[in-house]
Amino acid sequence: MTLPEWPPGTVAILATTGEGAHAIPVSTIVRDGADAVLFALGRRRESLRRLRADPHCALAILAPDVAVTVHGTAEVVADPLEPPGGVVAVRVTVDRVQDHDRPTFAIEGGVPWRWTDPEGEASDAAVRAALVKLSRPGS
Repeated sequence: MTLPEWPPGTVAILATTGEGAHAIPVSTIVRDGADAVLFALGRRRESLRRLRADPHCALAILAPDVAVTVHGTAEVVADPLEPPGGVVAVRVTVDRVQDHDRPTFAIEGGVPWRWTDPEGEASDAAVRAALVKLSRPGS
């Protein structure tokens, strides 16, 4: 199965290994062709430290009509991601897509969220634009 499409701003849950399971929400996921996902992490994030130690991870993506878990291997592809700096770009190359879709239910929406800080909103937009530039949408 190839990666489905999802709307910008979709929140995913990144799960990493290490000293026990560790899961965080990630709001910058960008589809990177049919076989990879890009997202940004702060340079001091525990999840980034864990991915550098063990790149195996899972990314649960829930959006309208999308319910998948991406299992794959992460690598830092831009450190720092410019602009805006302060974050790194991580690419997860897909090993397997676990499709959770069933005919008995429908995912009608993802996690509703919004920025309450104009600076954060502007930074998020810059990060997403930089990730889109890194992506390989036609592959």
